[in-house]
Amino acid sequence: MHKVLLVDDERIILDGISKIIDWEQLNLHLIGTARNGLDAYNIIKEKKPDIVICDIRMPGLNGLELVKKVTNEEINVKFIILSGFGEFSYAKQAMEFGVKHYLLKPCNENLIVEALNSIKNELSLEEKRERFLVDMRNQLNQIQPYVKKQLLKEFISTKLDSNHGITFYERLFRIDFDDEKIRVILLKPEGDYHYEHMFVIENIGEDLFAPSILTTTIGEHIVFIVKELEMVSLHENLKQLKEYFYQIYELDMTVAISEVNQITAARDLYLEALECLNHRFFLGEGSIITKLDIQKTKIRNQYEYDGQNLCLLIKTGNWEKVESEISNFFGNLTKMMLSTNMTRSYVMHLFIEMIQHSDSNCIHAYMEKMSSLMDMDTIQQMRSFFVNNAKEITDFHLNRHKSNHSEIIKNMIEIVNENLGNSELSLKWVANRVFMNADYLGKLFKQETGEKFSSYVTRVRIEKAIEQIQQMDDVKVFTLAEMIGYGDNPQYFSQVFKKYTGYTPSEYRKVIC
Repeated sequence: MHKVLLVDDERIILDGISKIIDWEQLNLHLIGTARNGLDAYNIIKEKKPDIVICDIRMPGLNGLELVKKVTNEEINVKFIILSGFGEFSYAKQAMEFGVKHYLLKPCNENLIVEALNSIKNELSLEEKRERFLVDMRNQLNQIQPYVKKQLLKEFISTKLDSNHGITFYERLFRIDFDDEKIRVILLKPEGDYHYEHMFVIENIGEDLFAPSILTTTIGEHIVFIVKELEMVSLHENLKQLKEYFYQIYELDMTVAISEVNQITAARDLYLEALECLNHRFFLGEGSIITKLDIQKTKIRNQYEYDGQNLCLLIKTGNWEKVESEISNFFGNLTKMMLSTNMTRSYVMHLFIEMIQHSDSNCIHAYMEKMSSLMDMDTIQQMRSFFVNNAKEITDFHLNRHKSNHSEIIKNMIEIVNENLGNSELSLKWVANRVFMNADYLGKLFKQETGEKFSSYVTRVRIEKAIEQIQQMDDVKVFTLAEMIGYGDNPQYFSQVFKKYTGYTPSEYRKVIC
């Protein structure tokens, strides 16, 4: 119930308005009266009324001065000004302070009630808007960490072509990068790890790297973008992080550190750190790898092959590309004519990387097969062996993708069915709901169902409209349009319906039903 204060230096007016207005019927509470502006100001400060009905001419502090004083102190009060003077200057001054209701004396009960009801509606709208904003802020606070991580993934994987690009991400992250020098650090837990371990690494790292700017996870790696640190200090922090993690889980982790550059080069630094991480086979799991270590490795080895390329292709389930990559790998080994032991070393290295992406239940079986590589006499035998096992692992990922895709499409269809009446229903709207890229989701939907998403939504809506028409004695096109998401555009709905069925909704009821 909103509170009202009545202010006038004339007792007869105070008593008259107090008694003539049915406050209870208006769902208002008259908390008191005042004979001058100073008393009214003190009551406003103490009891905080929502509405003040105030005379413009009063001793001590007049009505306009009271409005000005309360407004300047940002006290949220709605005023109704009463005056016996009709000059525009008074009304103009009142309006400058946000007063919308200016009533000339003598004013009857109906005018006052009308003004009170108008202010009640304003207050209700403001309260509803405030509740909405609070709810939105609470929801934003809940999802903000996840959104921020997703934006960081996008930031790292996107080429920035101009200053506009970095400005865009500064605004999203609410961070002023200001040409600051940074490093990208990748951490990969070793052994039998799962999401909990990655979560713990991320949180410990955030505490240790006080100047840390952003952090996220990409695949099996934890990514830190940190402000420039001396390498000695950086190594100390990383060693401490590794020790903490090992004390908790008895698991090690491998770390890759990029060179220093500006934030605009974050993508290149990420790729550089990823390249470092790919050399952990040579330098040992649990190492802290820098670009200098890679250069040393390149001097020792005659052939450089990034096994991550093959592993990424295998994880896509695309056998044609996997087979081509394997052919290139063995083709280069054949041309180089390395020693038998060196060739076996490269093949075994790649085999180990590949089987780490197989079904976890099969890794032990693949490890047992490795001994047969040592007994093979030719690179052709090795290639045949490698191809057969790569095909099994690629098929495993292909089937898993199909299963995951089917679940995603099933979820999309459920969202469509639940939101047919939503005029904002679109591929982009659904993509935001499932936190996926809209273009990718559209291609996935077409691939899985054979139908474009927009066509599917239109078809389902029209089919829903047909069901409703069959149940109607009198077809109301406006009601149908609103029911299935065409909002206030029944004409467009009729056009779509006719294009789909050959009839308008009314004709369909007469001809078909």
